[in-house]
Amino acid sequence: MTGPTPLAGLKVVEFTHMVMGPAVGSILASLGAEVIRVEPIGGDRTRNLVGSGSGYFPMYNRHKKSICLNLKSEKGLEIARQLADGADILVENFRPGALDRLGLGYDKLAETNERLVYCSEKGFLPGPYENRTALDEVAQMMGGLAYMTGPPGQPLRAGSSVIDVTGGMFGVIAILAAVEERHRTGKGQMVQSSLFETTVYLVGQHMAQMAVTGKAADPMPARISAWAIYDVFQTRDDPIFIGVVTDVLWEKFCKLFGLDVLWADESIRENNNRVAARERIMPQIRKLISGFARDELIEKLEGTGLPFAPIARPEDMFDDPHLNSGDGLEETILADGSKTKLPTLPIAMSGKRPSSSFTMPEAGADAQETLAALGYDDADIEELLSTAAVG
Repeated sequence: MTGPTPLAGLKVVEFTHMVMGPAVGSILASLGAEVIRVEPIGGDRTRNLVGSGSGYFPMYNRHKKSICLNLKSEKGLEIARQLADGADILVENFRPGALDRLGLGYDKLAETNERLVYCSEKGFLPGPYENRTALDEVAQMMGGLAYMTGPPGQPLRAGSSVIDVTGGMFGVIAILAAVEERHRTGKGQMVQSSLFETTVYLVGQHMAQMAVTGKAADPMPARISAWAIYDVFQTRDDPIFIGVVTDVLWEKFCKLFGLDVLWADESIRENNNRVAARERIMPQIRKLISGFARDELIEKLEGTGLPFAPIARPEDMFDDPHLNSGDGLEETILADGSKTKLPTLPIAMSGKRPSSSFTMPEAGADAQETLAALGYDDADIEELLSTAAVG
């Protein structure tokens, strides 16, 4: 690791699949923790997903080690328990009770490792729904996010695995809180994060809106914005978003574009009055913006303090000058040997990003090193690797 490694020295064992659980381990690993990913023999099936799932594994499994274990075999389970006994943190996101039935639940593991922080990432926290199977999209539909994202009557999931990833982030927050508490008590604990409750937390602003105004929030495409100018505008070529979110910025916007008539109208000097007059103001603004090319407009807005954004696609980020000027993207060598750049953890510590180049491990690539660290000698390791217990 070339960036900050504040979690160096923490050992993590990860029993996960798909996105939510791996996202937890990915964040911890990016911050310097040693993360050993336990995969089934032959590798996690997430490695071979197609379509929209083809990016899951490389994005959320960087900086980890890999060992494949047959958890249906006595020896595979023994090794899994040994890994848990030596771990500071365990992360899992399988169906409720799955690891308990294998003797890998928190209560059992805490008997021999009382310092263990056990993070269980689930669809739902305890309650009537806790045994349901949930996915990112299920949670978005149930929790109100899909309703708020799509046009009225057309619920639409967000354009990334936002709940999986955010749920993973809340899992990391809970883990770090438990590690801090362990400094005082000497004991670990079980922490949980979930898809459904994460979704509800994210739509909490709309719940609060209902509580404050007595009126349910409209879906975002049909909402009454808090600001008059807060929209996507069509230029001569490509669209651009512009927001004017304060009265000071309204004055700046009018002067920048020579809107003397609008600025002279004292009835719209205050934001709420501009919102009420939006149908009168917006046609004038749209006509104004349509006369610029997008790049001309960006040049004009740059450095003014006015919020603006060209409408980009994910693939545009590979060449984004801001990301490429520092460590916003880190080099990753994929399983097929090809090189790419993927987003670095979006934080800085003392001005440095936790970024480093990384090669995706093949399934089980770190089995020998991991087994040796557990005390197995070369003969034992060779025997284990020749059986179906370890891969």
